[in-house]
Amino acid sequence: MTIPLKIAVAGYPHTQRVKDGSIPIQGVAPEFVTVKPQIAAYRRMVRGLEFDVCELAPTTYLIARSVGVPIIALPVFLFRRFHHSGLLVRPDALIRHPKDLEGKNVGVRAYSVTTGVWTRGILIDEFGLDSSRVTWVVDDEEHVKELRLPPNVEHAPEGKSLAAMMAAGELAAGFAANAGVGRSGSPTGGAWKQEEQNYPELFPDWESREAEWFARTRIYPMHGTLVVKEQLLRDNPWLARSLYDAFLAAKNEWLKDFASGASDTPADRKYRQHAKIVGPDPLPYGMNEANLPAMRALIETAYKQRLIPRPMTVADAFVDAEAN
Repeated sequence: MTIPLKIAVAGYPHTQRVKDGSIPIQGVAPEFVTVKPQIAAYRRMVRGLEFDVCELAPTTYLIARSVGVPIIALPVFLFRRFHHSGLLVRPDALIRHPKDLEGKNVGVRAYSVTTGVWTRGILIDEFGLDSSRVTWVVDDEEHVKELRLPPNVEHAPEGKSLAAMMAAGELAAGFAANAGVGRSGSPTGGAWKQEEQNYPELFPDWESREAEWFARTRIYPMHGTLVVKEQLLRDNPWLARSLYDAFLAAKNEWLKDFASGASDTPADRKYRQHAKIVGPDPLPYGMNEANLPAMRALIETAYKQRLIPRPMTVADAFVDAEAN
């Protein structure tokens, strides 16, 4: 039996062989849907279940699942990065330590954006930040409409971007790129060039901090996971394993090109830097010790930040596809 599936996954070197059909998904006739940017697919999935299988930000997924959206994730993590960089501060805000953010306004595109969630988790757990004493200023809507924001989250004034607020001194700090105030070329509006504005990183030594943190915690943050409609897995118990095997095979083929240097995209170059910290496979999949610390940490920090109403177990949130 072959079932048709509509699949929305971004184009990565490690997914290309599934998307072009050179590695088939057993039992599936896939229709790959291109959504640019992929973030637009997140809302379409959690609000309208528009796709059968979709790459989704993991915090968006946890929130959606907590409010009853009938999707579940596979331990296929399509995008990863560390989070000691990307939080930029105004020099005149006198922020020398994360706790100096307390009492300040900090810009982030949306409260539930995964970059913000991971970074806040680090600031809370590692540096004692009381996140409730920071005013988080957002200028976008949350993917999951049912999310009720904490009282210390405020929306930017109508028509005013976070970048403009940062430039005017109305924000003491803000997240870079598509998580907030923007770097040059950011799609968030009012983008500025970091070197012109001279907004330094909160942690100038972020590279060494990331390596030390990973060595101590074994947490390697994920940003993209693969979700599936639950009814499809109930009706087709073999499907989780079939999807997992195909995406794993595509990633393993990419790893050969990655190791040899045959694949040398900007994404490859980023993951080569990560590989210096995490080892030769910078995109581990599966319910295993390479991933469990990050899976548990994300669930815990989502609960601490009032994004989900109660803790989940890893088994509540992810299908162990290799066991099916």
